[in-house]
Amino acid sequence: MNTLTLSETRIYVACLASYNSGRLHGKWIDANQDEETINEEIQQMLKESPEPFAEEWAIHDYDGFGGLCLSEYESIEDIVRHAEMINKHGEAYIAYAGNIGSDYVTEEGFEEAYQGQWDSEEDFAEHIVEETMEIPEHIRFYFDYEKYARELFMGDYYSIRDDEHKVRVFRNI
Repeated sequence: MNTLTLSETRIYVACLASYNSGRLHGKWIDANQDEETINEEIQQMLKESPEPFAEEWAIHDYDGFGGLCLSEYESIEDIVRHAEMINKHGEAYIAYAGNIGSDYVTEEGFEEAYQGQWDSEEDFAEHIVEETMEIPEHIRFYFDYEKYARELFMGDYYSIRDDEHKVRVFRNI
């Protein structure tokens, strides 16, 4: 996967009065702005509508949110929050939010769950062993990291493989 950039996270907001009249009228809006600025851009788009009394809008498309499923009526507050988290944490946040559901994601939950990116689950298991156990050097050769990884990922952790065949590891909370 390529790393997302700030400018790639955007929403397409459509005028529903135009849509219901068989016309397409809307605007792509950068999601990396504050709520007030996004709302101002939406109101400006509605003012420019070819339909009189254009007041309602919906999100008809979006880019840069990865596997997150945004609804037509997603709050601007949530759009801004997701865009900020994607900017801060990149694809790891997208993987996490896509797995647990974007309605339930908090920054604290993400930061508590995310354990990093590893070449494999076995590499993560080896890291856990090194951080939490004191295994004498002469016994290390006999330790089965594959079995230990399988045990860790049966309950305490889960992983999501990316396009580069690396795994992003998350703790089940």
